[in-house]
Amino acid sequence: MKRVLIVAYYWPPSGGAGVQRWVKFVQYLRDFGWEPVVYTPSNPEVPIIDETLLKEVADDLEVLKYPIWEPYSFYKKFLGKKEGHAISPGVLTEVKEKSFKERLSVWVRGNFFIPDARKFWVKPSVNYLSDYLQKNPVDAIITTGPPHSMHLIGLGLQKKTGIKWVADFRDPWTNIHFYDELMLSTAADKKHRNLEKAVLSHADHVVSASMSMEADFRKDGYKQVTTITNGFDQQDYSKGDGTLDAGFSLTHIGTLYGSRNPQAVWQALQELVQNEPGFSEDFKLRLIGKTEPVVLDSIREYGLEEHLENLGYLAHEQVVAMQQKTQLLLLIFSQKERTIIPGKLFEYLAARRPVVCIGSPEWDAPQILAKARAGQTALFGDKEKVKSIILEYYHLYKKGQLTLPAYDITRFSRPALTERYAQLLDKLTA
Repeated sequence: MKRVLIVAYYWPPSGGAGVQRWVKFVQYLRDFGWEPVVYTPSNPEVPIIDETLLKEVADDLEVLKYPIWEPYSFYKKFLGKKEGHAISPGVLTEVKEKSFKERLSVWVRGNFFIPDARKFWVKPSVNYLSDYLQKNPVDAIITTGPPHSMHLIGLGLQKKTGIKWVADFRDPWTNIHFYDELMLSTAADKKHRNLEKAVLSHADHVVSASMSMEADFRKDGYKQVTTITNGFDQQDYSKGDGTLDAGFSLTHIGTLYGSRNPQAVWQALQELVQNEPGFSEDFKLRLIGKTEPVVLDSIREYGLEEHLENLGYLAHEQVVAMQQKTQLLLLIFSQKERTIIPGKLFEYLAARRPVVCIGSPEWDAPQILAKARAGQTALFGDKEKVKSIILEYYHLYKKGQLTLPAYDITRFSRPALTERYAQLLDKLTA
């Protein structure tokens, strides 16, 4: 069996969306002739812990761990946070900064920690893994980012060892939606772009998690690019008993922050609560995951608080159960996030409940939904369209007819996607 080294910052018991992709690929790689070895920090700064994900990791999987130094302890002291306070790296960019200290922290992050705050792990990791690989050869290396410092580890290893290297982009680098909020100097912007160019130019192959991201890479002149999206694991959905919520539940799973705050959705729901007979009695808005105060304030302003069930972060197995029992699923991305297909889209498809999708017309997600006939899409600010979609689904719910036609999504199953990855590795190392 060939061996592949996977460099991943996020690994169980870390929770959240960034973990799922490679936990699942690693789970199935052996079925297609590849023995995975995972390299990850022994002491990462992660916002979420999900111990249940450890069950997804085989007992005999080789997991290499090496300590990392990160500047978040200074950030916490600077902003008066407690030492045990969990910080999402995105919090430095995606929240709406107000104080001088918060603005300064974003400026420092963008201009000094390039490409990100994990940069201090690059050189020690290259040295550690170079020694490891001399005694324990592998046939290929995969780095997955963000954080994009992981790709710099791949670049360093490729230069020292010549081993075939795949750079796996879950999200874009300089095309990420909050890049222009980093307050970059000209020199810092140039350094980001030069590092990105070095990764894309030297990687033996680049894998993107969305078609739009691949198109952007190709437009910039990079040809060795393949899209392998996120997906779903049918095993996760085998325990559902088909029982649905009695009420008309609308469930959003994932992070909701300022730029992803769908005012049009809240307004449409307010009007339905006020004007549609029976809707107020039937309706429940369920939020699972981190929801920032600005979003909760909007929900209150539109008079929806009494209909709100805010559950916060749940273990992944609990999330799967909630996806299957809800009447409607809600998928929200801002207009800027056109190149990201969230992993939850494919889990929504596996749950086989109708999806109300809010986002950009250039986004890949609506096209996938439309092809599967699994939901409907409205533009981010189109209140009337949102209202008509939800009302249509509500009328079907009242008739007991809120179901979906059969659709084939096997191409998005984790085994099918892993097979594609294994075939890419086979070709690369032939």
